[in-house]
Amino acid sequence: MISIQISPTKLETGRLAAEKAAELLKAALAKKNRVRFIAATGASQFEMIAHLCSIPGIDWPRTEMFHLDEYVGLSEDHPASFRRYLRERLVERVHPGRVHYVAGDARDPHEETRRLGELISEQPVDVAFVGIGENGHLAFNDPPADFDTEEPYLVIDLDLACRRQQVGEGWFKGVEEVPERAMSMSIKQIMKTEAIVCTVPDRRKAQAVHDCLSEGSEITAAHPASILRRHPNVFVYLDAESSSLL
Repeated sequence: MISIQISPTKLETGRLAAEKAAELLKAALAKKNRVRFIAATGASQFEMIAHLCSIPGIDWPRTEMFHLDEYVGLSEDHPASFRRYLRERLVERVHPGRVHYVAGDARDPHEETRRLGELISEQPVDVAFVGIGENGHLAFNDPPADFDTEEPYLVIDLDLACRRQQVGEGWFKGVEEVPERAMSMSIKQIMKTEAIVCTVPDRRKAQAVHDCLSEGSEITAAHPASILRRHPNVFVYLDAESSSLL
């Protein structure tokens, strides 16, 4: 079942998404010794992550974080590195007990995805924090996404729309600077998560939100995040602008 909540502002959207994320983490921590979660990055997650880090009562040392995606070839200290993003905005603030980053500058990206795949397959994952890209991507699974692969992590060729989004968000000065490949958690692996919190603010996401989440629209690899509608426990948080075409 997919639950959609629309708020008037991006700040409110992030706050409500963070409160749901905290609720899910606390509920899982009450049932088991260690809770596993997946963390997304990008401009859509700024408010959500900032608020989540301020919510008391989450036993972060008993959590284990998996990184959703990273550019191939980017060092950890590059301004656009998602490892740097998570380290500065989340990990150094709340200190999860275990952290599994995607090493974008690994010598062999395919070996890195195999390493991560083995780690994440050891036990179920409790909560995933995700967004939706301007082209409808989920993680870096650009259209047409692979809905069928059983591999937990993939090396993916990024499409031009995705790379332009990274420039538009200010991570790179021009599209020629954006890496052409990334390592990404697969669609099936994301869908194995017990609960998913999806935060999608901003007018530039409105068409993707319509294509992926509107009633009657097709669930298709051409709109990768549409697959979320097949998950039994998804909570989507939109603002007035991103929901404007629903």
